[in-house]
Amino acid sequence: MRPSAVGKILGAFGLMFLLSSPFTLFFTSGSVALTAAKAVSGLVLLGVYFATNFQQFGQFATRRSSFFFSTSVLLGLVTLGGLVAVNYIAFKKNKSWDLTKAKIFTVAPQTSSTVKGLKEKVHVLAFLPPNNPYYDTVEQLFQLYQAEAPDKFDYAFKDPQRNPDLAAKYQLKEGQTTIVLVRGEGPNATHTTLGTISEQELTNALIKLNAVGTQKVYFITGHGEWPLEAEPPAPGQPSDSLSELAKQLLQEGYTADELNLVGQKEVPRDAALVIIAGAKTPYTAPEQETLRQYLAAGGRMLYFAEANSEPKLDELLGEYGVEVDKGIAADPQFNAGNPYMIVSLFYGEHELTQPLRQRKLNLQFPTARSLTVLRQGMAAGVKVESVVLTSPFAWVETTPAADATPSDGEKSGQLTLVAAATRDTKNAQDKRFDEARVVVVGDSELLLDPNWGYEANRNLVLNALGWATNQVEKITIRPPDREVSTLEMDRGMLEHIRFVSTDLLPLSLMGVGLAIWLSRRNK
Repeated sequence: MRPSAVGKILGAFGLMFLLSSPFTLFFTSGSVALTAAKAVSGLVLLGVYFATNFQQFGQFATRRSSFFFSTSVLLGLVTLGGLVAVNYIAFKKNKSWDLTKAKIFTVAPQTSSTVKGLKEKVHVLAFLPPNNPYYDTVEQLFQLYQAEAPDKFDYAFKDPQRNPDLAAKYQLKEGQTTIVLVRGEGPNATHTTLGTISEQELTNALIKLNAVGTQKVYFITGHGEWPLEAEPPAPGQPSDSLSELAKQLLQEGYTADELNLVGQKEVPRDAALVIIAGAKTPYTAPEQETLRQYLAAGGRMLYFAEANSEPKLDELLGEYGVEVDKGIAADPQFNAGNPYMIVSLFYGEHELTQPLRQRKLNLQFPTARSLTVLRQGMAAGVKVESVVLTSPFAWVETTPAADATPSDGEKSGQLTLVAAATRDTKNAQDKRFDEARVVVVGDSELLLDPNWGYEANRNLVLNALGWATNQVEKITIRPPDREVSTLEMDRGMLEHIRFVSTDLLPLSLMGVGLAIWLSRRNK
């Protein structure tokens, strides 16, 4: 290639670098050093062009050459102006798309509804110094929350060493990473604190802060039900307790407590809900009567059936339109490698599973009892419907230890795994609520600590609690447990990446295109 041709290419780059220097200073980087480097580089490259093409300068006097030269310059200016305009609009609109697999830059539906549903503005104080390694991560999370409802959520960072009065007010410990959420103003302000920060922790803190009162949930005991807290398991053995569920309930504004019905004339008046989780031995007649009176007065109950157990609650459940089938539900096609480990993606039209249905989430039932939804024999005013079902290929295996194939006389087809019932109790004596609500789930093992991490099941259970206690805002999809791979970058690295991606790279491509066009035009 002749020197003059090389000079034209270098000159094209030089022209682009020189003209784009103000763009670098005011839009992409803000660095005076980078701006100066681009301008100087542009002048040097233009100098090379003039040095290698000085013999052709006289051609510029011709009409045709002048026209093409001015057209080239104008084209470069228009392209540069368009690039500036696009970047300016993008900066003002601040539109972004989350293309990550785990959607780590998108808040969960529960987070969005919680922030938008705040009754009072919440002000968040992050007691982090600017040199804290988590400063940028926390700020990014706060920005996502603020974008959901700017009028209900704002935040500020405070250095605890420079704000000792605030640190003392909120009883902060030296060196402790603390986030303080404050609702309200003046003497009526309430607050809560977080030692660790994540979307799940922050959303749960907002829920508790926004709650008018705490809902009391009683777990019935005395019949082999799964305990809220269990003894430490043997090494390598899972914990057969509901401790993770209890923690989650506290985060969602519930208080969990155990209740033995023996000797009780009634369920405590502060009960928002009772839960029977995996009962294995029969309930006595007085206990059944206590539960019957509680529901007849507008009580709420979640019942989780246990395989190979008969707690003798068939009559009570039958009053609310549900019968627990004998045997274990099996599915040869929709399972997790075992016909008794059912995977369900089949939902009814009930509101408590609407968010799961919209997301097309798969539920897993380790050893489920199927349910029969009754059409007669219920108490007056009861309405019942299927919530979650198996595939049409399922059956009820009455001898699971013997074989895993359907036999004559065994119930088959699409089976109900979860059912929900309501009963009008507006006119009930000593009424608790206007409507009794009962949810029956054919499996209790999904509540256990080792299984609680499965997000679809967890949302099913917590949505059932939200529906049963008539808290529509708690029928949602909660922030997931994300495994996030991150690369820590300081502000300098981010500025360099932004400069290369939005400035240097596109301008270089434009320069190459302009150089090719100039080279071909002069052949």
